[in-house]
Amino acid sequence: MKSTVVLFSLLVASVPAASVAAASIDRLEPAFWWAGMKEPALQLMVYGKGIQHSSVSLNYPGVSLQGVQKVANPNYLFIDLKLAADVKPGQFDLVFSQQGKEQSRYQYRLLARREGSAQRQGFSQKDSIYLITPDRFVNGDLSNDSVAGLPDRLDRSNPGGRHGGDIAGMQQALPYLQQLGITQIWPQPLVENNSAAYSYHGYGATDLYNIDPRFGSNASYQAFVAAAKKQGIGVIQDIVVNHIGVDHWWVKDLPTKDWLNYGGSFQPTNHARTTVQDPYASDADKKAFVDGWFVDSMPDLNQRNPLLATYLIQNSVWWVEYADLSGIREDTYPYADKSFLTAWSKRLMTEYPNFNIVGEEWSANPQVVSYWQRGKQNHDGYVSYTPSMMDFPLYYALLGALTAPESWDAGWVKLYEALANDVLYPDPTNLVLFEGNHDTARLFSLLNNDVDLYRMALVYLFTSPRIPQLYYGTEILAQSPKQRDDGLVRSDFPGGWKDDEVNAFTGKGLTAQQQQAQQLVKRLANLRKHSKVLQQGRMKHFSPKEGVYSYVRYADGQQIWVLLNKNNSASQVDLSRYAELMPAGAQAQDLLTGQQLQLGAELLLPARGSLLLQLSEPTAP
Repeated sequence: MKSTVVLFSLLVASVPAASVAAASIDRLEPAFWWAGMKEPALQLMVYGKGIQHSSVSLNYPGVSLQGVQKVANPNYLFIDLKLAADVKPGQFDLVFSQQGKEQSRYQYRLLARREGSAQRQGFSQKDSIYLITPDRFVNGDLSNDSVAGLPDRLDRSNPGGRHGGDIAGMQQALPYLQQLGITQIWPQPLVENNSAAYSYHGYGATDLYNIDPRFGSNASYQAFVAAAKKQGIGVIQDIVVNHIGVDHWWVKDLPTKDWLNYGGSFQPTNHARTTVQDPYASDADKKAFVDGWFVDSMPDLNQRNPLLATYLIQNSVWWVEYADLSGIREDTYPYADKSFLTAWSKRLMTEYPNFNIVGEEWSANPQVVSYWQRGKQNHDGYVSYTPSMMDFPLYYALLGALTAPESWDAGWVKLYEALANDVLYPDPTNLVLFEGNHDTARLFSLLNNDVDLYRMALVYLFTSPRIPQLYYGTEILAQSPKQRDDGLVRSDFPGGWKDDEVNAFTGKGLTAQQQQAQQLVKRLANLRKHSKVLQQGRMKHFSPKEGVYSYVRYADGQQIWVLLNKNNSASQVDLSRYAELMPAGAQAQDLLTGQQLQLGAELLLPARGSLLLQLSEPTAP
């Protein structure tokens, strides 16, 4: 400890006395940490006028000061600490001095971790995920609809404005979601977005360590996760490491000139996502993709800066530990520096070996998506530790299969062939398949308000060898324009506001079709929740024939068969085709209707029908 004080006295002595002003601490992040983490290194970002001119000292058993790092901006100081494996929870003072005189101090806390925190179970094939746009779901706390100092205020008449949904509302909805069969909730980002307009979606962060007051507080978020856990529901946090909002506090006083890509000047990304993997891609195109900004209101972060990289990695770990998360959904995954993504995912999965992360790679090309999944042997040697990815290729294949007329090269065959691409993935069953999200048009609208096709889509979603994800409102046939319109896609959930005439929670005002759709989702989600076959079973599918697509999930002598008929007339299905798995004369139950069936030589599949059959006799595959 003595040598540390001498070192930083020398650093301060190198600054001319006339230039040294009293330092103050405006921010110190992360504000606290935990004893017993696997990674011993901890880096603190300290921000305050002239803070760089201060020496730093501390005295706490098991915590050693490794050094400080200065940058061009004198208002930043980065403190490197090392925490011993046996360091005890407690608190100590970080003392900031100039020329031997104390200027300020910060009481730093090391908290005790929750029991079993390191071995927490992340979301998996056992789960059904429910994606929520929090501002548009339920307004549970009217007092935070508009908050002083945050200019984007409540305006439900504006599709792009704040509508008032919040964490309290999500917590009130937990019983509904539990009954629906949901086991994981993924809210869009909840951190502060202090922008003048269009701040509700959460993807333009202005403070990465604090919940937006219009949603609640850090404490209310923590309480929400705990309440969800009591209902058997985990929470996946939406995290963005690629960009921030233009009103983030960094932007007003950047730590370094290279903190933001292109020096903080707007240069749009070319969205050429294949450049990351393309052996022929030009350096200019690669740079334009990774370094380019989405829009001028979202500055692109330069994760090649090691101080920023450490900050972002620690921030993700902090939220997992603080909020007791069961997963992370990483936004705009490939747009960040890929070496950083390796380090980021490795740190999280080292700290939490059973955790799960799903990345967003918006591509219909499975080769592009599979590049980022943990375990993939890539042609360029790139290594990722991210276990899951959003399955955009299968999503597009499902939509195409349902909406295209049947022919030898269109319709069901596209879905059938798409699943053969699973050979490209090291762990295809850990991919997340969705029917829609906050950036896509609503499923029911894309299917031309066809309830039969909707039923087929939902049956496939919950019975395919994937982790299913539902967007809020899909269960009541929510609609939108087919062309992208974010404000209307992210419409208010009926019943989430006090005076709503329609209430999806109670059923008041729902049409018969909506009620039937809600019951379908409830049946399918709860079936998957309790079915080992659908969670972990193997799959075998049969090539589409005359407008019928069929497959089976099987495990431990149990089988669940799915038969989907797009024809406008009933189809007679020859069951001898399935003899390699389906025993002759088996008894079956239609899991959608409860009807008991005796399977003979043929099965009549209703027009535009979906059958979900569980064989009642155990059979060995």
